[in-house]
Amino acid sequence: MNLMNPLDILRDSFRFTQLNLGAIIQLCLPLVIPEALLQQVLNHILGQDAFPGYNVVAGLLVYPLYTGALIMFLDARTHGKSPNTKDIWTIALNLWPRFALLTAISTLLILLGLSLYVLPGLCLMVILAFAEYLLVLRSMSVLEAMKESVRLTHRRFWLILVCLLCVMTPLWLLKGASEVTYPNPTLLLGVLIDSTYSFLQLFASVVLFRLFMLIDDDA
Repeated sequence: MNLMNPLDILRDSFRFTQLNLGAIIQLCLPLVIPEALLQQVLNHILGQDAFPGYNVVAGLLVYPLYTGALIMFLDARTHGKSPNTKDIWTIALNLWPRFALLTAISTLLILLGLSLYVLPGLCLMVILAFAEYLLVLRSMSVLEAMKESVRLTHRRFWLILVCLLCVMTPLWLLKGASEVTYPNPTLLLGVLIDSTYSFLQLFASVVLFRLFMLIDDDA
């Protein structure tokens, strides 16, 4: 089977997000906002120059919940089902320990790679792109999911990289612009900015899910 080009994948993902935006807001925003609030509270207590690892730890508490929930929602809607929000949250909570461990390992590896002149970090971002989907949808362990992600992404590396950069580059620029414009935001403004950024970043999960389904079927 021939994979679509990046434009087709982005267009399909955007169309899906448009059609399901209300459900995604209901599913993820109640968890995205507490994550942003926790990070902003830590920033205000510890100061802007505090060790950035605190924000990573704060993200580990909530990110696996709403991302796991979104992945299950995407899979259900792809198969024509309308899942119950509370049921998805319950399953995501049960998956949290493994998902949090995977997120911690992936984040540390990517941050380490980014510190080595960026390119290694981008490479790791691509080859680990499917690990979350394999853990949630295939019930793999953390190491199994990472190994299988490396295998699946190997032959489609450039396609995944282009799609990721198309989505994340505008978001990185938006994040940088907000930090320059509001270097010391109030608590409320900081929560609003971080919530918006995290919610918009969920579109990357939709794009990667589309890629995952195509590449997994192809494999």
